[in-house]
Amino acid sequence: MKIFAGLGNPGREYAATKHNVGFMLADALAARLNAPDWREQFRALVTATYVGGEKILLVKPQTFMNLSGEAVRPLMDYYRLTVDDLIVAHDDMDLPVGMIRLRPKGSGGGHRGVSSIIEHLGGDENFARVRIGVGRPPEHWTVNAHVLSPFNDEDAPKIKEEIESLVPAVLSIVEDGIDAAMNKFNPKKKKAKNNEPTPQASE
Repeated sequence: MKIFAGLGNPGREYAATKHNVGFMLADALAARLNAPDWREQFRALVTATYVGGEKILLVKPQTFMNLSGEAVRPLMDYYRLTVDDLIVAHDDMDLPVGMIRLRPKGSGGGHRGVSSIIEHLGGDENFARVRIGVGRPPEHWTVNAHVLSPFNDEDAPKIKEEIESLVPAVLSIVEDGIDAAMNKFNPKKKKAKNNEPTPQASE
């Protein structure tokens, strides 16, 4: 069994904001997999379905972003799951809108929702990540203003395409493992020209 936690903030006023792309991906997965209606369990909305022969629990924490671990950890304990079974999707300002990146593990990287989960897992960082690019704040904008605002007319189609491209990526993590999914779905590094060093993609 796997648990997919798409991070975001509860409430209609946050539904279309950049911070809620994890919720958007969870909803897209539920629709693709014909999952049952969302129900409340612990401090989250959950639904369960199957990918191939593997059961997957889709989770949208209702604790607000900074306390995501308070929803994820009790569900993992209840279903007796380990960090190897956990996949977390979240917004990432270090990636431009329209870019995705899968990772097998890592620190919170300044993302408080991810940091909360790590804290409630006793500091264990070894769970798969689905990073969804939302870009950096415009000049004179605070981080909070940026992530709590909706996408503009130019970026809205990009994020829709980004979410759609991530559905098969998450299914690949469940079916094939994170390493195979990374090889298939992560952006490829550009080859160097004229003996110039190869640009390094954001990690």
